[in-house]
Amino acid sequence: MNIHEFQAKEILRDYDINVAKGATAENLEQVGKILDELNGEIFAVKAQIHAGGRGLVGGVKIAKSRKEALNIASNMFGMRLVTLQTPKEGILVNKIYIEEGLNFKQEIYLSLTFDRNNENISLIVSKNGGVGIEETAKTNPKFIKAIGIDPQIGLRDFHTKELIEFLQIDKILWVKLDKLLKNLYKIYISKDANLIEINPLVLTQDDEFYALDAKMSFDDSALFRHADIAALNDETQSDPDENTAKRQRLNYIKLDGNVGCVVNGAGLAMATMDIIKELGANAANFLDVGGSATGEGVAKAFKLILNDNRVKVVFVNIFGGIVRCDRIAEGIIDACESIKPSVPVVVRFDGTNAEKALEMLKNSALDKLYASADLFEGAKLAVELAKVKK
Repeated sequence: MNIHEFQAKEILRDYDINVAKGATAENLEQVGKILDELNGEIFAVKAQIHAGGRGLVGGVKIAKSRKEALNIASNMFGMRLVTLQTPKEGILVNKIYIEEGLNFKQEIYLSLTFDRNNENISLIVSKNGGVGIEETAKTNPKFIKAIGIDPQIGLRDFHTKELIEFLQIDKILWVKLDKLLKNLYKIYISKDANLIEINPLVLTQDDEFYALDAKMSFDDSALFRHADIAALNDETQSDPDENTAKRQRLNYIKLDGNVGCVVNGAGLAMATMDIIKELGANAANFLDVGGSATGEGVAKAFKLILNDNRVKVVFVNIFGGIVRCDRIAEGIIDACESIKPSVPVVVRFDGTNAEKALEMLKNSALDKLYASADLFEGAKLAVELAKVKK
């Protein structure tokens, strides 16, 4: 789960990490009040969306007066920001963070994330803060250093020493940076974070470190342990169908194709999408109803997929293991009778009671319902039906 910059900065404050004074507004009246409360004449006006790269597309701007800040905010509210990390249509800006300006002499990139290849926590730093780390990795990889941290021993002094030597930070600042790193690591572990990214971490003229920007992401599977983090979820930042799926405990991600997929098991779901692609079409979604799928769960999945008007056919691919195929067939028949789908539904069964389930589908006398015992043949039929012009 991602959170907004202003929310991440509240967490940083709670862990004694410096952030500039600022507040969030949802309308121009609130912007005016915030500007009146902030010190100085320079302000950062930041669109609050769950995506990086905001500054490159007009989502982060510096204002040199109250009037300019109000003008920027007026234009920013209601705009759709499109970055490399947003959907094609972008994300609507309905919150803006206003922050007082800081004078600084150095910018650093700093992040904590999980390195799956090395099975450790990776502390990544760069001398080139304030710019995209991906671009730095391409053009100046020597300016980036990744330090592996064994979760069994945690962040230690030798990690900090290695980082500071790489950054060539004055030794007088070691204590301050060591404290900041250990507090960040404490957040990462105690809150079950997937990512904490500060870009840039700045060193001010009076030798204090400040998080000028902050991005945090948390493990969805661990949110039951963190009611405070779960409460920060902003559903306006994600697709409404994906929000519905999450509430129904369905693993669903909307894609850009027209073949709707209902599959039990993530591996089988990925294989199904690959076959659809190989046959010349694209999946409209990834949807895993789980290894212990029920007829009720499949019915919920049907409703979710048919809510997407791009879907021209639904391909149900079920392997009966824990749950018998005939029980899933009952759920599919009930769902089709109740929903009366306007598009064809192709069902492929294999595993426990697959033959009985296929026979049930064939005897159902439902229009637009097709049954198959073969994965390739079922996928091929679904792709062909998706291409039929109506």
